[in-house]
Amino acid sequence: MKKWLYKSLVASVAFLTLGLITPNHEIWANFDEDRGNNKSIIDRQTDNQISAAYQLDEIIVAQQQLPTVDTFIEAAKEQSYVKFGTRIGPVIEDEFESNIFPKIEEAIAVTVDRLGVESLSNLSISEKPSGEYSEKIFHIVNNDSKKDVIRFHVRTENRPFEGYYYNFHYHTFEDNYQTHYNLGDIYWSKNTPPKWLS
Repeated sequence: MKKWLYKSLVASVAFLTLGLITPNHEIWANFDEDRGNNKSIIDRQTDNQISAAYQLDEIIVAQQQLPTVDTFIEAAKEQSYVKFGTRIGPVIEDEFESNIFPKIEEAIAVTVDRLGVESLSNLSISEKPSGEYSEKIFHIVNNDSKKDVIRFHVRTENRPFEGYYYNFHYHTFEDNYQTHYNLGDIYWSKNTPPKWLS
């Protein structure tokens, strides 16, 4: 209770009882004790609520920090479109979304499944696709060993009498990146395509 209200209440009671109940009376001592107990109960409840909220925040932060397969899939799509740039992306977007990206999702899921879900916390995705005519879209890297687990690439191929194609494929650490695991091709045109990231 506010001090001024407390003093007003004491003065009013003393006035109404014609001084029989004074500020030193036992009633006011009990009133002070009750007020102290109520305050400590409220303090304990507030402390408990703060502690529970803090624990919940810690759980949410921990969950947000642990990557999932979906985290890698979202990052894979983002890095793919960074590589395509504004000149290539709009032209191949539909075919990439319908034919190529589902296979990328599957390759990521199968690789994580092979490694074990607990390995997700040790994996990260590279964030710098290569430009010019280089192949790298993104790599998934083991943070402990600093070695690539899986590499996703796109190669520009000039097929005689047909034109230019984009060949999407990936390599894995299991065979020392030797085998091309084909994801599919997207036709560009007979004209030379622009450089990546343009």
